[in-house]
Amino acid sequence: LHDEKMVSLGKLAAGLAHELNNPASALARGAKVLSERLSAAEAASMALGAAPMTPEQLEAIGSVREACLAASVRHLRSSMELADREEALANWLETRRADAALAEPLAETAVTLEALDRLALTLEGEALESALRWVAAGCSARRLAAEIEAAAERISNLDTAVKGFTRMDQATVAGPVDVGQGLEQTLAMLRAKARARSLSVSVTMEPGLPPVRAVAGELNQAWANLVDNALDAAQSGGRVEISASRQGQEVVVRVIDDGAGIPPDARERIFDPFYTTKPVGQGTGLGLDIARRLVRRNYGDIEVDSEPGRTEFRVLLPVAEKNATADHSAAGDAASVGAAEGEAVAHGAAADEETA
Repeated sequence: LHDEKMVSLGKLAAGLAHELNNPASALARGAKVLSERLSAAEAASMALGAAPMTPEQLEAIGSVREACLAASVRHLRSSMELADREEALANWLETRRADAALAEPLAETAVTLEALDRLALTLEGEALESALRWVAAGCSARRLAAEIEAAAERISNLDTAVKGFTRMDQATVAGPVDVGQGLEQTLAMLRAKARARSLSVSVTMEPGLPPVRAVAGELNQAWANLVDNALDAAQSGGRVEISASRQGQEVVVRVIDDGAGIPPDARERIFDPFYTTKPVGQGTGLGLDIARRLVRRNYGDIEVDSEPGRTEFRVLLPVAEKNATADHSAAGDAASVGAAEGEAVAHGAAADEETA
């Protein structure tokens, strides 16, 4: 039991480190470039402020700036379209003897060539280039700030997911549990593994899904084991489907993969302790056993159907109203955990004795 917990912890830690690396790298990169853009914006502001401007010229600059600060089009265009737009802007700048390097920051904005043409009718020479530098530097700085904000929010969301997944700020007491939230938190921990295998993971939650009465941390451990198994079993580049719906007085969670399926002679043993179909060194044979114990301790059960190309694990949990009178105390849960660990040790001793 302890070995399986350590294996799961290692997988989650690796996945979390990978998930944190991307936004953390974006933060560091964005902060470095932002400093350069702010310096460019200050220099452009000084140059633009030193040039005498008529009201018509200021209005033209303002209109271009407003277009530049509009919603970013960066994610609305393909890489090819963005490259074509950048090339067109570079040609426009070169025609007017302005710095073609301004094409890159301008290409990521909503500024149109028509707006630039109107600006060129009121400004020319150094005044036009100063205005373009000011607009490009300001818009680029704002875009970088938005990216930094998004990266920081991503890290904050991951932190929230980890706290929710581990339930480290809550006592081990049964209560109403949002199944959908637990599944989302579990996927946040395992998303890196899915991407590494190019797997498509879909999650479908029935609207208005009622809570179940359970110990949230225990259910999350069960979800982690089931989803992790599905990610291992799915074909590379394949699909894993997760859904939750209500059927009568039960909430049914389905975890489906498109892998090769469970051999018929193994289906009766997949929940046995220490039994695994994975290669040596890649599984302890305790994941499904622990998942079933945890589900059953929370008044539920697990079923499985498997055929080549489709394996479905179903977890059935009674809705909260059905167990409103069943309340765990922290001491009672501690005793249950001890009993489960003792049972696992007993299984291990029995297995060792049989092997001997």
